[in-house]
Amino acid sequence: MTAETSPGPGVAAPAAPTCTIATWNVNSLRMRQERLLAWLQANRPDVLCLQEIKMQESDFPVMEFQGAGYHAIASGQKTYNGVAILSRIEHGAPTDIRVGMQDDDSTDTAARLIAATIPGLGLRVGSVYVPNGQTIDSDKYVYKLRWLERLRAYLDRHHSPSEPLLLGGDFNIAPADRDVYDPEGWRDSVICHTAARKGLEKLFEFGLFDSLRQVEPTAQIYTYWDYRMLAFPKNLGLRIDHILCTAPLLARCQAARVDRAARKGEKPSDHAPLLLTLSR
Repeated sequence: MTAETSPGPGVAAPAAPTCTIATWNVNSLRMRQERLLAWLQANRPDVLCLQEIKMQESDFPVMEFQGAGYHAIASGQKTYNGVAILSRIEHGAPTDIRVGMQDDDSTDTAARLIAATIPGLGLRVGSVYVPNGQTIDSDKYVYKLRWLERLRAYLDRHHSPSEPLLLGGDFNIAPADRDVYDPEGWRDSVICHTAARKGLEKLFEFGLFDSLRQVEPTAQIYTYWDYRMLAFPKNLGLRIDHILCTAPLLARCQAARVDRAARKGEKPSDHAPLLLTLSR
């Protein structure tokens, strides 16, 4: 900045432009629509990935989100699962929308992945809901591990680690022991089991990075607290919601935070939103 363009004494330089990407497992959009709309008004993220909307596309409140200033796309099913992406209208309508991983050889139709390009931000964004897996000796855990393998193959087919790509969602995996309030107690759970963590590591090997750990390398931060056992007041949490990004976005990660206030109040989701600030 030259002397001619420098701000005068006591005048702050204009802030560098940023954008905010968020992810939130709302655990039923029907139950939490008004809460979500109020949160959007208060926080104004540029992009929000939603999981567990638990409704079909025909019931998805597109007009309500438009009224709040957001384009909205969704992949849903009755009662279970369901993912969506909201993006601020000024960034342009999402393009190149892709639902699921149906170009592989699987017959799985669970609504767990939706991806789109946000033109005004130059970003490819995916909303991801990885299966929970129930118990490590169940067929559901086998399904979880297979789903993670399919996601890695999907990335190999459609993406490059050199492109600006973000995957936000509920991955149902705590990457490390510091992401769990009781590592020994959770050691053999579907959240912390070695095979599940290796499935997540395969995504890292593709070229994705844990954005929160880019800016908060050691902090103990949680995104999920069970409804039982007074887990939230006691901070008995897990970090299972993540925003993964490719290397071109890594240096742009400025801040990351979990909005614990959104976990409070009447009928909250058991997850709190995770927000990532990127320079533009």
